[in-house]
Amino acid sequence: MIVVNTESVTGREIESHLGLVMGNTIRSKNVGKDIGAGLKNLVGGELRSYTKMLTEARKEALDRMSEEAEAVGADAVINVRFTTSQITGGAAELLAYGTAVALR
Repeated sequence: MIVVNTESVTGREIESHLGLVMGNTIRSKNVGKDIGAGLKNLVGGELRSYTKMLTEARKEALDRMSEEAEAVGADAVINVRFTTSQITGGAAELLAYGTAVALR
């Protein structure tokens, strides 16, 4: 599956637009990560446990979006974007979305 954040796929022609496709995941923090993050806040620096959690969430959302695109017969997803929203005090949704297309 080709996934791009542009309006086209370089070197390929779009035959048809198949519609919006999405993939999401909702993640929550845990006490262990919060304790580590709290200590890190005292000295500064990257919160690696949260970086890892968000990296995994982006990959999962992209994988789910790609699966939805494959289900409608797409060869690619163009104009891919990410958005987040808070669900509760300790949980957030990460959503990946784009336009599924068939290529020539």
